[in-house]
Amino acid sequence: MPKVIFVDHEGTRREVEAKKGSTVMEAAVQNMIPGIDADCGGACACATCHVYVDEAWMGKLKDKDDMEDSMLDFAEDVQDNSRLSCQIQMSDDLDGITVTTPEAQ
Repeated sequence: MPKVIFVDHEGTRREVEAKKGSTVMEAAVQNMIPGIDADCGGACACATCHVYVDEAWMGKLKDKDDMEDSMLDFAEDVQDNSRLSCQIQMSDDLDGITVTTPEAQ
């Protein structure tokens, strides 16, 4: 199974396994990762699964669609590498992806 590395705003790292085809958000919820609230359950209807994707992984992700881009307007401290973790689908190509949770969610 591919792995996701979550880093919180204080630098604590947590590595978890994610089923292929699941999302980074689902892996976070299943492993009780702090900082990922996932209020909408992955419907891309909120921004409570906002993460910063490590720059080394940005080129491997699908582009943001209009809905995700719109939802990021509700997130705090949005950066160029901001994504909604419910929109990042896990695959072998993303094994080891590193994301950081924002200080405020």
